[in-house]
Amino acid sequence: MTTTLIPILSAIAAAIVVLVLTPATMALARRVGAVDQPSARRIHDRPIPRLGGLAIVLGFLLPAVWFLPGDPAARGLIAGAVLIAALGMADDILGMHPAVKLLGQVACACVPVAAGLTIANGTLPLIGAFDLGAAQYPLTVLWIVAIVNIINFTDGMDGLAAGVVGIGATTFAIIAASLGRADAAILAAALAGACIAFLKYNFNPARTFMGDGGSMFLGFLLAGIAISGVMKSAAAVAIVLPLVVLAIPILDTSFVILKRIKHGNPVYTADKSHFHHRFLAIGWSQRRTVLAIYAWTALMCALALAMRFVPYTDGHGDWNAGWTALLAAIGALGLAGAVYLVYVLEILKWRSEPVVQIVRRRRAEGNEVATTKR
Repeated sequence: MTTTLIPILSAIAAAIVVLVLTPATMALARRVGAVDQPSARRIHDRPIPRLGGLAIVLGFLLPAVWFLPGDPAARGLIAGAVLIAALGMADDILGMHPAVKLLGQVACACVPVAAGLTIANGTLPLIGAFDLGAAQYPLTVLWIVAIVNIINFTDGMDGLAAGVVGIGATTFAIIAASLGRADAAILAAALAGACIAFLKYNFNPARTFMGDGGSMFLGFLLAGIAISGVMKSAAAVAIVLPLVVLAIPILDTSFVILKRIKHGNPVYTADKSHFHHRFLAIGWSQRRTVLAIYAWTALMCALALAMRFVPYTDGHGDWNAGWTALLAAIGALGLAGAVYLVYVLEILKWRSEPVVQIVRRRRAEGNEVATTKR
């Protein structure tokens, strides 16, 4: 019951709280001035309240605190998540220098690490089990801070971060439950329920944003759940699964950071080089873009679930040809999606003419033809 029914109840409870409280957070945001104004690097064209993350926090906390056993590591994760949400909301209201925010993120990440939530060891295919020793502490802090910022970077379009995290958290809940990790399954399910309910107000056209308080909260919990629910298991793909589930936001952030470094820009400087910006540049709508990224994320999560549940070996190291072929086919679909995205968005610039210019030229040619016919 602990690993099945309680996570489901947690998701439902979190969703109900978010649905009820989000309108109140919208009113509060307007009162305190936490409103996202349109600008050159923004997609929206009207002021949007950005304290919706507070509803997500409260929605998550109700079932998480109610159902969760007294595990110190789980308590540390929840405490750190609340602290980083407060840090993000302070940034939403007052503004904060990136260096100060980064230091705050590191301090928050140290809370669950001090409580015992660390990547102490792991298991990799073909390599087997390994122990990180003292390196577990800085590596865990680095992992948490990295995922916090990756999800924060993802939050650039209506419903994008909430949907991606909702899909990923659902996947983590299933994997954690299958591994008997009750605490992680409860947390992941509560997070998924809160995110999915928030889409009622955040999907395009959005009536509220989650703000940094919400996005950093989501990233913090996702990073911690990945450790406690998956990485600490003895499964042969324990380290690989979280990377597959989070492949899309990790890939997006990696390309963006590399581009900023290439052009000599600070890593924290906002721009329009994310995947979702590139989709808009080639003429896709916000809804089409978000749904496409949802689909790709779901495909990668399906691959992660297949890696967990498909019996491609018999437990003695012998491969099952049929199941291995199925797993390979799902992996090939995921790879095809990545190649398609890289090709369509011209991420590697292998054409002589950028996609945006091609689209503009073809539209211009189409307009000329239409004018001539008239």
